[in-house]
Amino acid sequence: MRYLAAIVKLAKVVAHLLHGLLVVYVIFPKLTQPQKNKRIEVWAGALLAKLAIKFIVNGRPPKAGPVLLASNHISWLDILVIHAAGHCRFVSKSDIKHWPVLGTLTTAGGTLYIERESRRDAKRVVHHMCEALTDGDIVAVFPEGTTGNGVDLLPFHANLLQAAIAIDAPVQPIALSFIDLATGKTSQAASFVGDETLVGSLWSTLKSCNLAAVATYGVPQWAHGRDRRTWAADLRTEIASLKAYSTNPRSP
Repeated sequence: MRYLAAIVKLAKVVAHLLHGLLVVYVIFPKLTQPQKNKRIEVWAGALLAKLAIKFIVNGRPPKAGPVLLASNHISWLDILVIHAAGHCRFVSKSDIKHWPVLGTLTTAGGTLYIERESRRDAKRVVHHMCEALTDGDIVAVFPEGTTGNGVDLLPFHANLLQAAIAIDAPVQPIALSFIDLATGKTSQAASFVGDETLVGSLWSTLKSCNLAAVATYGVPQWAHGRDRRTWAADLRTEIASLKAYSTNPRSP
């Protein structure tokens, strides 16, 4: 029965992805940017529902920028989870741009792509982040630079925080967790770390039951004279604290 349920969910997900492509190519050219943003938010939440993932938000997601969101990184689902709480522009590795279907959708969402191994490209992306923040956008980054195991936080990279320092924009920390609601413990169903493939992670997610995605938003903070490395370390500490809270999810 679990496999049958997974196949049914997969069919719903594929249909929703194709509908997303239709919206991007046919409807988006006729919409204003705020209308596009709202469509993306609603679409992301609907996809979580089709995956049978309960979505729980703690704290207050920002409604307008300039704000830089800084989150831990667990899964390919993280972007959907944050989008479902409110549209933002992500900074993501350039590989995603070339993923079938998903690349088109993430590009339509205003994603800024970065070659993570290139310091020169990091400077270029920081420049575009500054432009986006100055325009009043909400921009999101994953300072770990890659996905973790959902339990421990990896070291935070500080480079992209320079955008918030440069224009004196706040950074709002987010702690993401995936929880098995039956046990209250961290779930590995959505894991996408190491040698795990996107297909394998998707199938594991489809087979899961009682899965919840928890996004816990902290209070926006300003640099107040901190350099980017000090600020990155402080944000890591704050996200670890928020994460401890998010492992005891409750509906908003």
